[in-house]
Amino acid sequence: MSSHGRPQMNSKLGDESRTPFWGIKTPLEIKVMAKSLKDVKKPTFRKLLKAAVSYIESPEIPSDFLDAINGETNIPSETVASIFSGILSILKAAFRVPPTSLRQEAFKSDLKSLRMPEEFIEDLTSAVYGAKRNAIDETLSNPSSKLPGLERLRWRVDVAISNSALSRVLEPTVFMEITLSDGSMKKVEVPMTKFHELRYNVSSVLKEMEELEKRSILKIQD
Repeated sequence: MSSHGRPQMNSKLGDESRTPFWGIKTPLEIKVMAKSLKDVKKPTFRKLLKAAVSYIESPEIPSDFLDAINGETNIPSETVASIFSGILSILKAAFRVPPTSLRQEAFKSDLKSLRMPEEFIEDLTSAVYGAKRNAIDETLSNPSSKLPGLERLRWRVDVAISNSALSRVLEPTVFMEITLSDGSMKKVEVPMTKFHELRYNVSSVLKEMEELEKRSILKIQD
């Protein structure tokens, strides 16, 4: 008898330890969306879902779309924007994982953990695993719609002992040779002080991007 109970316990532990398709940490916009769905009717949710799918296919949305939803439902604009942002985040996370790696049962289970209404889970499942999936995957993987990526980076630090103006300099400079995925090559040479300034600016931009991702879609558009 005891030998029959052990496999069941292991199976349960395996399910509980699985990481959701959006990652270990649930994005804030998904949490906010899940809490905002209690007063949303199915037709409204479907309109927002359809708009989110269209946005992924072609990143454009009418400027008055969310205001129109607000006018039809009397749901506050911020709430509408939060729901749209959450749906968009779910779709993007799901489309990053091949359907063979993310089964429908696991997808639904993750959404149920958010306590989403069953009818909304079914609509999201249809959007992720429906007829448009192949076309969306092709759009997202199309290199022409992306900027060139980093292929290789070579660097070195040079120290100039002297130059034509001064007999003794001893100022280090950073030389970088950057090869991009489109085959182009960029060469950059900057003094160490400017390199540290570059590091600071990149860090600041990344922090601002993280802050923007936490805000509603309306704030992103503004």
